[in-house]
Amino acid sequence: MASQRAIRPFGKKQVFLPNFVLTLLRTPSSPPNFATFLVPLSLNKLDLRDYLFHAYGIRVHGVRSYIQMKKITQDKPGSKRPKPRKWFRPKSIKKMMVEMERPFVWPEEPKEFDMWDKNTFDAANKDRTQQEEMFKPDFREKPTRERTSMAEQAKAMLQGKESWRSTPMENKWDVDGEEVEVETDVELPKAGP
Repeated sequence: MASQRAIRPFGKKQVFLPNFVLTLLRTPSSPPNFATFLVPLSLNKLDLRDYLFHAYGIRVHGVRSYIQMKKITQDKPGSKRPKPRKWFRPKSIKKMMVEMERPFVWPEEPKEFDMWDKNTFDAANKDRTQQEEMFKPDFREKPTRERTSMAEQAKAMLQGKESWRSTPMENKWDVDGEEVEVETDVELPKAGP
């Protein structure tokens, strides 16, 4: 009788098309036979154990889960102007730590990112953060790049590091060639009766 109670049903739940996303987190401080996942709040320990067994053939000795609550913020994130005294708590995060039968070692981080076009990604990320800065409530209080550069130039001139030099003015209205008369005999319709 005692031996029958010790045997737990394993891998009974069949998941054919999972409607959830598991994210394997890189945790260099934990031992190689432990893996940490970011999972949806509705996923339980048995579901994760069955999923890892059926999808990857990984036998799991134990699962530890905890829900990490986010900090309370003022108003919802992404709002144009935060409303005072309107508090909002973002959705909590559920993490599960799995003890596996065999150890898992992360591959080395790549040194060169040319295959993934990282330069374009970094440039787009920088542009996105600059665009987000424009929509923050205190954007108008901060000086623009042009004003900061003018202030630096004025400071350098006051300290004597640079001298004033005027830029040559170009007359943009100078016309090379002959003047041409355009539509001299135009009759405009009269408005009204």
